[in-house]
Amino acid sequence: MIEPRNGRGIQNPRLKGLVFLVLCALPAFGSTLLWWRGISLVPLAAYGMVSGLAFVLYWRDKRKARADSWRTPEKILHAVELAGGWPGALLAQQVFRHKTRKVSYQLVFWIIVLLHQVFWIDQLFIGAGRFSLF
Repeated sequence: MIEPRNGRGIQNPRLKGLVFLVLCALPAFGSTLLWWRGISLVPLAAYGMVSGLAFVLYWRDKRKARADSWRTPEKILHAVELAGGWPGALLAQQVFRHKTRKVSYQLVFWIIVLLHQVFWIDQLFIGAGRFSLF
């Protein structure tokens, strides 16, 4: 189990891990399918790289919050999440217990996650969208 500085660990790690896997299933499947069909490696690579960036940004922001230093603007965090970094941001929120209690922040975060889910549902199952990749 990953132990944050406060030593309490992630609460309900099995449930949260399951939710994380379910949320990542559509983007991972869709991105992998694009790569496998030779269409594009960009979505698969972007989810991985931008999620890593989001995780690091959350870690730095949490450290700066504790030090009462300059913080990463929320609009930057949300932009990285929207660019595909929401899985890394979700993981970082749980590991560092950061940005989990601010309702306005969580609302925007979960709208971003929902947008990604809707995009992949459209691409994989509906296919009638204007931006269909398949």
